[in-house]
Amino acid sequence: MAKGWESKSVEDQVADRAEEATRVASKGAAKLDGQVQRERQSLALQRERILDERTSNPHRRAALVAALAEIDGRIERLG
Repeated sequence: MAKGWESKSVEDQVADRAEEATRVASKGAAKLDGQVQRERQSLALQRERILDERTSNPHRRAALVAALAEIDGRIERLG
């Protein structure tokens, strides 16, 4: 009978470890989602600032267009 209780205890320990691993993995995924969300917001603000700038200087305008393309690419990669 003692053997039965020991094996049950081991099964419980294995289940507890698996549950803990699942909990840690979901926490990590939530943290990553938060980082992605903050990055997306930051890029959206940068994009908005670039779109609000007005310039007649062709070199500055070319730099703004290039920066806008870079930001759009980064937003696209984030998904």
